[in-house]
Amino acid sequence: MRLVVDLNRCQGYAQCAFLAPDVFAMHGDESLLYNPDADEAQREYVERAVAACPVQAILVDQVETPAGAAAGAATSAQEAPRER
Repeated sequence: MRLVVDLNRCQGYAQCAFLAPDVFAMHGDESLLYNPDADEAQREYVERAVAACPVQAILVDQVETPAGAAAGAATSAQEAPRER
């Protein structure tokens, strides 16, 4: 997974470092370090960090994949009435 943090937007709230510590780390009070090529196994944690970022500074490619999975779940829910 490829991710980018807009460091001009990041305000150092550190929510990402708490939620995905294997990908994000604070260096001092305001400097964020992160792995731009995070392992796919970290996706769930990174998605939580993306959602928790108060300034939406974290951008992840393939973010659509989990949303697509959610859309698939919605599709299944929509198909359920047809089965009745």
